[in-house]
Amino acid sequence: MADWISIALLITIGLLLIYLELIFVPGTTVVGIIGLVLTGIGIYITFENYGSSTGYMALGGSFAVSLIAIVYSFKSNSWDRFALKQQHKARFNQGYTDGLEVDQQGTAVSDLKPIGKVEFGSKTYEVASHGELIEAGREVIITRIENNKIIVDTIP
Repeated sequence: MADWISIALLITIGLLLIYLELIFVPGTTVVGIIGLVLTGIGIYITFENYGSSTGYMALGGSFAVSLIAIVYSFKSNSWDRFALKQQHKARFNQGYTDGLEVDQQGTAVSDLKPIGKVEFGSKTYEVASHGELIEAGREVIITRIENNKIIVDTIP
């Protein structure tokens, strides 16, 4: 009787660890591997101590319990509690170029090689030149604004 209890505990704990792996710790991690090993040991001990017919019943039973648990979890929509339902729609630097216009003038705070910092009014922005080097302190003008990217050129 004590052997059956230990075998049942091994298989049950192993299956529980596998389910915990699926639900709370996604990916192949130690929890799932330990659960698989414990279930395998329980089934192996059943084969060793009680013969092949009882071993196959334990194997089939653990497979049936696993299948029932997976089918039930999908039909009851229990996975929806763990699914992300919101979408993050904000964008990085959204509104970054608000207040800037083409032909607006500013001063290069750093060298533009071809990307650097330019101050327009009291705010500093990261801008790009048309590929040429622009030294710090030079006056620049915005020639184009596209997708939060500011393109500048030197004032002749």
